[in-house]
Amino acid sequence: MDMNGKQHDIASPHDFPGIQARAAQTDAAGRIPSQNWKELAESGYQGLFHPPEVGGTAAGPTVQAEAMEALARACPSTFWAATVSALLCGKLISTYGDLREHERLLRPLVSGESLSCFAVAETTAGSDAGTYRTTVRPAGTPGGGYLIQGEKSRIANAPCADLAVTLARREKLPGDDGPDWCLAFVNLRQPGVQRYEIPHMGLRGMPWGGIVFDDAHVAEADVVPVPFEELAEGMAWGWLLVSISAVAVAESALAASVRHARERVSFGRPLAHMEGVQAQIADSRAQIDAARLLAHRAAGERAAGRSARDLIAMLKIYATEMAVEVTTRAVQIHGATGVTQGHEVERLYRDAQMNVIGGFTTNRLRELVAEGMGLGPAVYEPFDWVTPTGLGRDPAGLDGFAHLARAVS
Repeated sequence: MDMNGKQHDIASPHDFPGIQARAAQTDAAGRIPSQNWKELAESGYQGLFHPPEVGGTAAGPTVQAEAMEALARACPSTFWAATVSALLCGKLISTYGDLREHERLLRPLVSGESLSCFAVAETTAGSDAGTYRTTVRPAGTPGGGYLIQGEKSRIANAPCADLAVTLARREKLPGDDGPDWCLAFVNLRQPGVQRYEIPHMGLRGMPWGGIVFDDAHVAEADVVPVPFEELAEGMAWGWLLVSISAVAVAESALAASVRHARERVSFGRPLAHMEGVQAQIADSRAQIDAARLLAHRAAGERAAGRSARDLIAMLKIYATEMAVEVTTRAVQIHGATGVTQGHEVERLYRDAQMNVIGGFTTNRLRELVAEGMGLGPAVYEPFDWVTPTGLGRDPAGLDGFAHLARAVS
């Protein structure tokens, strides 16, 4: 039920039984089955995040969070691919674009008819946007729009997406004092675009790879200048979906651990009767519930229109690293079975690792949280250690350190 009392169909972890039944197959094949996409479109999942004006159902924050966790419980790979497109890319388009102009891009994402990717990271850079080189420039002909040049790599949905919401530099004409950065909404089904896949450890079913733009065309209306400092607020949607993915992965690993502890008998008693195993399971239960509460609070803040960037940053740090701890415990509880290829716990352990890195690395988010506490930007600045000591003032014209070494000897 949403904030207006309207009932929605998706709210239970059991709403995607078909997708859940195919999760192991999805991981083993490295592909999301077409049936998954069909079932998602029929469920209305992608529409939960958007208003009726663009074909959505405007679900409340609790329904959204529960639906995301339900899908991520069923299949983390399918969750990532669908939610990056519908939530992250959809919100970036609706927040920074013009709804009247970009409804044509948003509606297919909301209905599940098309798939989008958020093209940010590049081959030589991950979280450091200052090193990105992908550039948008005017085509140079009347009404010609823009051309985009560059390469984006390690991007969810890149190998098969229809649309790329792309962070790029702007090549500005004289007199243009607008932002140096933009979001370019690029049609990936056109000349000048090449894609490739990258094999990956976890979330194997999720399409992952790179995009090479070689003067691909972008309509003038689809290049939206955005001040870089504002983008973090929009990108926080991605941190939220990754965090909920982590909570779901941890919950699945805990459920598998409880089942195994009840069924497995060792040294004359069930594992569930062993104090060490009980402690691991209890720790996991407490951590997962804490992360879920924080996730629901962050979703509520966002739905109320308040900035939740720092809150979501803290959530991603805690939830993703928590999931690694929980899945590690699950492997220990299962023993050799837990590291057997094809076992649910082995798959979840790999998926948990991807969430720590994906969206924005937790180490970088720690720096952002510290900056928000008034500790200043985490940027290196040269510091002169010598001059304040007086070592640089040598009347003989010798180097300060050489002079000191001679005096000591």
